Order: sequence, then C-alpha cells, then structure tokens
Amino acid sequence: MNKLTVFTPTYNRAYCLHHCYESLKRQTSPDFIWLIIDDGSTDHTKELVESWMNEKVVQIRYHWQHNQGMHGAHNTAYELIDTELNVCIDSDDYMPDDAVEKILTFWEQHGSDKVSGLIGLDSYTDGRIVGSRLPDDLKCSTLFDLNNRQHITGDKKLVYRTELTKQYPYPLFNNEKYVGLAYKYYMLDQQYEMLLMNEIICCVEYLPDGSSMNMLGQYLRNPRGFAFYRRELMKHPFASQLFKFRQSIHYVSSSLISKNRRFMRETPCKLLTLFAIPLGFMFYCYIIRKTRTS
Repeated sequence: MNKLTVFTPTYNRAYCLHHCYESLKRQTSPDFIWLIIDDGSTDHTKELVESWMNEKVVQIRYHWQHNQGMHGAHNTAYELIDTELNVCIDSDDYMPDDAVEKILTFWEQHGSDKVSGLIGLDSYTDGRIVGSRLPDDLKCSTLFDLNNRQHITGDKKLVYRTELTKQYPYPLFNNEKYVGLAYKYYMLDQQYEMLLMNEIICCVEYLPDGSSMNMLGQYLRNPRGFAFYRRELMKHPFASQLFKFRQSIHYVSSSLISKNRRFMRETPCKLLTLFAIPLGFMFYCYIIRKTRTS
C-alpha cells in the first residue's frame, strides 16, 4: 500500500501542469499516488489528465469540483486522501527525481505518531534554496517557531500525517476564494512538532497568475477570509505581543474592506486591535490605492 499522496490543486493550469507530471514520471520511487484536485478549470485540464491516466505510468486520481479557491481545493484533497502521508505540490511546481524516495526513507527512519510530519526545502528552478536552510542543530520544531523565533525565511515544503490534516478544515466564505493555508498548520503546531529534513523536495516557480504574485488583489477580493485568518493567529498561545499586534493591523484593514462594523466586538485582542486601528486604516488606504492603480 502506498504511504504518500502527492496532491496538486489546479485551476486552468493545463499549460504548465505537465512539468509536475514529467517530474513524477521520473521519481526513483513509484510508491505514491498523485491526486489532482481540479478546482473548476475551463481549459483542457481534464482531457490532459485523462491522457496521462491512460499511459498508466503514474497512479493518478482526478477530482473536479466547482471553483472554491486554493483552500477549498485543500479541503477536498484532505477528505479524499487515504495514505499515511501527504504533500502538496502546486500546479506550477515539480519534484526533484528522488524527492519521493527521500521523503519515504526519512519517514521510515525517523517518523512516528509523536510528530505531525516533516519539513523539507523548496528551491527555485535554478537550484537555489528558497529563503534559508533549516537549522542543522534542530531535529524537530514547529513551523511557527521556525518562522517567528528561528527567523527561517522563505517557503518550505510540508509533509503531513493525513489523519491530522483532516482536522481544522478551512472555512468557505460566499464569493471569496482565499483563506491563509497556514491556519491549519499553526493549529497543528499547537499539538505537535515536525521533523526537519534539509533536503530539496520541491522546485518552485512563482508564475504571474499565481496567488503569491497577486497578494494585494487577494486582500481586496477576500477580506472575510483574511480577517478570519488574522483573528485566528491572534489566538495563538505561543505568539508574542508584537506578532499579535501585526495581525491586528491586517485584521483591521480586512475588516474595513469587508465593512464589518463588529470587528472590535469579534477580535480576541481588543486592546491591541484598538491601538492597531490607525495603522490598519493606513494599510487599508494603501491597498485601495495600489489596486486601483494596477
């Protein structure tokens, strides 16, 4: 039985999805399933995937759904995955040839139900590490501590135990398509640490139509999703007051965009949010001005 599901949320990415497929065909270990969550594509993604399934080189599961955004596609993936481990490889990314083998070997040697999974490295397509490497003197850490106490920068690739990722589903808001994926990760951080593996297991390319490259527009189009995300981060039991204050600033700006007059009543950090109102208003004005200009 396969231990790992590689899942890929995709929306109108038929033009680049083949890079991911070709990398999965080259894997030195075939012990994985590729789950594709088609989040309402209107291009020829379905026909393309069906042709790959007919090749029978990679074990592929395909699921189409009406467009819900990245977090909605993640919700569906976690409902469908039945392997012990899972990792998300985005539709514009791909895996080094030995990535699956490295994940499975590392997990067989060090994995247990005392950790939630493992953290590996992302690289750019030219081989450069995205951000900084993981600390060599640490075997385990939470993602929150790496980002906020160890000051590790750049995206990292997360491999989780599936039974845990089924917890904390992302909320769906009408007419919105974005909730920060780190909500789930930081919730799991409160229960478990993750193993650290200083190996590249994903090669990334930030395309112009990706969410990372259009963040200000995301703020404007998805204010309730962002407000929820910032509100939940303010509740984090290990977060500093400075961290919570930064979340308060973003929470205020998103609440202003959504015209939520109850934001002071709903915030878990009322005093910090009160002090954050001037900066939150300034950030709100910046978002409106920049998005109108672009």
